[in-house]
Amino acid sequence: MKTKTKMPAETSAQRAPTLFDEMDRAFEQMMRQGWLQRPFTGLWPGWDAETKATAVVPRMDVIDRDDEILVRAEVPGVARKDLEIELSGRLLTIRGERAHETREERGTYCHTEIARGGFTRSIRLPDEVATERVEATFEDGVLEVHLPKTERAERRRVEVK
Repeated sequence: MKTKTKMPAETSAQRAPTLFDEMDRAFEQMMRQGWLQRPFTGLWPGWDAETKATAVVPRMDVIDRDDEILVRAEVPGVARKDLEIELSGRLLTIRGERAHETREERGTYCHTEIARGGFTRSIRLPDEVATERVEATFEDGVLEVHLPKTERAERRRVEVK
C-alpha cells in the first residue's frame, strides 16, 4: 500500500546575508575572474577609481619582430637611475620609482591624480631571447628594451617546393 507524504510548504522568508556570505560571494567572483583582472572592482565601484588615480603602472608595447622583441614602456617622471630591468628566462620585469615631492611650500591638496611611488611590471615574452645581448635605452620618459631572439627562436621563411 502506498502512502502519500506531504511535502513541506516552501517558505519565502530568507535570512539576511551575513559577512561570511559576502566573503564567500567575493571569493567566488575572484576565482571566476582570476587574480590578474582586478577582482574587487565589481564589489566596490569607487575603489577602482581611487586605485587608478594613484596606481603607478607603466603602459607597455611589445613588438615581435623577426630577429628581436622590442618592449617600450611609458615611464614619465622616472629618473634613469631609478629604473631596474631584470630578465629571467622569458619573464621580463621592469621596476622603478617616481619620486615624491619632498615638501609642499603652501596650500594643501584638494585633489590629486599624479601617480607617485614604486612600480613593478612583469611580462612574459613570446620567444626565448639572448640575454647577453639585451640593450635598453631611455629617452623622454620612454624606456625601450631590445631583446634579440636566440637562433632557434628566430623566424625563418621556408620555401615550398
